[in-house]
Amino acid sequence: MFVEFGEKFSGDFLPFDPFSINAFHGDVNQRIFLVNEAEKILNTPLPNLNLDDYRQFTATGNRTLFEKKYFDRRKRLGTLVLAEMIEGKNRFTDAILHHVYSICEEITWCLPAHNSYERDHIQHEFPDASRPILDLFSCETGATLSTVLYLMGNRFDDLSPNIRHTINKNLTERIIKPYLSEHFWWMGNDGEPMNNWTIWCTQNILITFFLSECTLENRDQAFQKSLKSIDYFLGAYGEDGCCDEGAQYYRHAALCLFQTMDILNQVTSNRFKDIFQIPKIKNMASYIHKVHVDDAYYINFSDCSPLAGRAGVREYLFAEACGLSSLKHFAAQDAKKEDIATLHDSSAFYDRVQTFNHRDTLLALTEPVEPAQDIYYPSVGLFVARSKNYVLAVKGGDNDDSHNHNDTGSITVYKNGSPFLIDVGVESYTKTTFSPRRYEIWTMQSGYHNLMTFNGTSQMNGPNYRASHVDYKFQDDESSIKMELSKAYPEEAGILSYKRSVKLDKTSNEQIVIEDTFVLDWYHHETFLSLMTSQLPSGSEKRIQLGNLGTIEIEGAIKILVETLPIEDERLLMAWDYPLYRIKIYPCKDSLKLILR
Repeated sequence: MFVEFGEKFSGDFLPFDPFSINAFHGDVNQRIFLVNEAEKILNTPLPNLNLDDYRQFTATGNRTLFEKKYFDRRKRLGTLVLAEMIEGKNRFTDAILHHVYSICEEITWCLPAHNSYERDHIQHEFPDASRPILDLFSCETGATLSTVLYLMGNRFDDLSPNIRHTINKNLTERIIKPYLSEHFWWMGNDGEPMNNWTIWCTQNILITFFLSECTLENRDQAFQKSLKSIDYFLGAYGEDGCCDEGAQYYRHAALCLFQTMDILNQVTSNRFKDIFQIPKIKNMASYIHKVHVDDAYYINFSDCSPLAGRAGVREYLFAEACGLSSLKHFAAQDAKKEDIATLHDSSAFYDRVQTFNHRDTLLALTEPVEPAQDIYYPSVGLFVARSKNYVLAVKGGDNDDSHNHNDTGSITVYKNGSPFLIDVGVESYTKTTFSPRRYEIWTMQSGYHNLMTFNGTSQMNGPNYRASHVDYKFQDDESSIKMELSKAYPEEAGILSYKRSVKLDKTSNEQIVIEDTFVLDWYHHETFLSLMTSQLPSGSEKRIQLGNLGTIEIEGAIKILVETLPIEDERLLMAWDYPLYRIKIYPCKDSLKLILR
């Protein structure tokens, strides 16, 4: 148990000063940007949400049509409030009220893709306003309106007490009562696996309870209930702190844990401050630095993008709480590279206010970032090794991760900070993404990762499809990992053995050597190794040139084929705004050896 039940909160939650305009100083570039953006909003109509948009998810599987409008409404509200707090002239107050009341008039705050009362059940086509569902973004909406009320409440009161009453009534009916009276799957039960939903929702629930005007009794009930969810969330995390959903989801998992514990510390006079000295929590915090590659690139797997977002204020504050100087300086230096428009491209208003208030502290730090070291995360089977020019990652573990792709044994390589062998990531979420048809999507399949396909058969999903006999070592001149991958494939693949060995040579002869050896019960011509790359390949079955980045020397191939994969999906285009390539290497016998230089 990481938290003790029976605790009582003892203080108010005062995360920001709601009364002083001067408290909202921020750096000058943020101030200028936010005021300019708010002025644009004054001249742009509020996106209308209607039932037809909501029903598109059921009809076509499309999530984007509704969600773009939904999130834009909340981003606009946040921008208007920040601009008003900066300027203090009531120039944006009417627009703020228009947005607040429009959000309160929405029939539901739950996304169509989450409109189900049970985990992994089919979503309902129509929302039920009489029984609100607490999903990720209904909880976030509650936190947003609570934060707006906390910051702007006195100004609202100058206009009419009905504004405060309206907001509190919506928060009570949509968030407070459902949380106290219902059990949603993400709250946790003994033995049930949890993911980022648990802590992401819990963080926003606590913001709502402690910034809105609910009773002390309700706050105490929420406080006690949240402790159980925190414990379930932490119980599902490995001691090594590795996020099995990838770097992108670290921001919705480990960082939300920090925010949650920060809230609890504020309302209990730091009763939980010692949690940040627990090795597991420190490991969770430092994970994001340890999987960083260079500039905006991260080691990615599962539904994570290689562009997982810049580090910033939340990482910095987490590092401060844990006493991790390397993470603190990494967050500060990375934050300086963040475009302000991207910084505020979020519906999470509480996070935006926190970022606005602390960003100038990060910008003032100049300490260099300590380089990350080689590491192996046994809870996920993630191996990361580094040399002067290369970052190598090998994903072992199993095919039962949250947001899983069938990628056990797959390899990711960066050379001089540029993608060499890649993990593509995931397309825009649709109805199929989290359905029984998930593994019909090409990005989820092992054949579109850096892995072998045997007899036309790819890896399967589930906890039984895993790597075994894993052996790794880290040395000054060489880091390596070996594993048996036959168990990651179904029986019909006909594999008796599939051994993979990957070695990073750190000497002056710097290179990566990949060796695949296999024994098959039967053989079909559709047995090949896939290599995914963003570099244009050229060459032969003995040597492939990847653009101007490097080469792959091949031993044991009879032929190679190259497929061009045009990228048209909006989400993938954020990382790969150019074609990708799939190299298919066909072995002549029972082994392949690749040397990457």
